[in-house]
Amino acid sequence: MSAPPRTAPPSADATAIRIAGVDKRFETPGREVVALKGIDLDIATGEFVCLLGPSGCGKSTLLNAIAGFSPPSAGTITVDGRPVTGPGPDRGMVFQEYALFPWMTVEANVGFGLQIKGMAKVERQARVAALLAMLGLADFADRFPKDLSGGMRQRVAIARVLAIDSPILLMDEPFGALDALTRRSLQDELVKIWAQLQKTIVFVTHSIEESIYLADRIVVMTYRPGTVKRDLRVTMPRPRDASAPAFNALKREIGELVMAEQQRHEAAERVGLTSD
Repeated sequence: MSAPPRTAPPSADATAIRIAGVDKRFETPGREVVALKGIDLDIATGEFVCLLGPSGCGKSTLLNAIAGFSPPSAGTITVDGRPVTGPGPDRGMVFQEYALFPWMTVEANVGFGLQIKGMAKVERQARVAALLAMLGLADFADRFPKDLSGGMRQRVAIARVLAIDSPILLMDEPFGALDALTRRSLQDELVKIWAQLQKTIVFVTHSIEESIYLADRIVVMTYRPGTVKRDLRVTMPRPRDASAPAFNALKREIGELVMAEQQRHEAAERVGLTSD
C-alpha cells in the first residue's frame, strides 16, 4: 500500500451525500425525544468527514440515518442524488463491535459478502487475498476471530466492508475500544486505505485528537437536539503531527466547542435528576 496520503478529496465538486433539513424524533413513554434537528450537510465525493460531539448529540443517530437503518422523521438524505430508503451496497458500515461470524475463519468472514453476491470463487479468493495483504492479515487467513486481538478483529471487519467495494464507508467509533497504540496504528492504516482506494468516509468519534488526525472536515454537533454547531476544514498536510502547534491550536478551539456542549449535557442531566 504505497500510495501517499491525499491532502484533499479528488472530487470536491461532486456531492456524495446530501443531508437536507433532517430531524429525528423518538417516542418514549410519556414524551418525545428530539435527537436531531434541522441537519443540513453536504459531503463531497472522496472526503473524510468526522462527526464529533458529546454523548447524546446524535452522531450515531445521523450515521444510522445515512446508512438507511433508521429513516429521518423529517428532511431528506440522498447518496449520489438518490434518496436513501434503506441500507444499500453503496454504503458499507463498520461498527465499534466487530460483528464477525465466530464460526468462520478470517478469510471466510472477509469473503462472505462476495459469496452472497455470487462472485466466482477464483475472483473472490483473489480479492480477499489482496485485502488481507493490504491490512496485514495474510498470515491469519485461517484463524478464527477468537484467536485474534481486538485490533486484528477490527482489521478483519474493515476488510470485510472493503471487500464489497462500497464507495462510501460509514464508521461508528470503530477504534473506541482499542488501546492507544493499536488505535494509532489503525488510524494510520485507515488514512492509507482512504488515500489509495479514494473512498468517501463518514467517521463518528468522541476523540478530538482522532478527528484532527484523520479528517478533511470536522462537524461539531450540539447536545440534544443534535444540530451542526461548527463545520471546520482541516488543512494540515498528512501525515499529521499531534505535537505540532497548528494541531494543538485546532485541538484547543474544538475542545472549547465540545466542552460547552458537554456542560449543557451535564446541566440537563442535573435538571432531570432534580425533577424526578
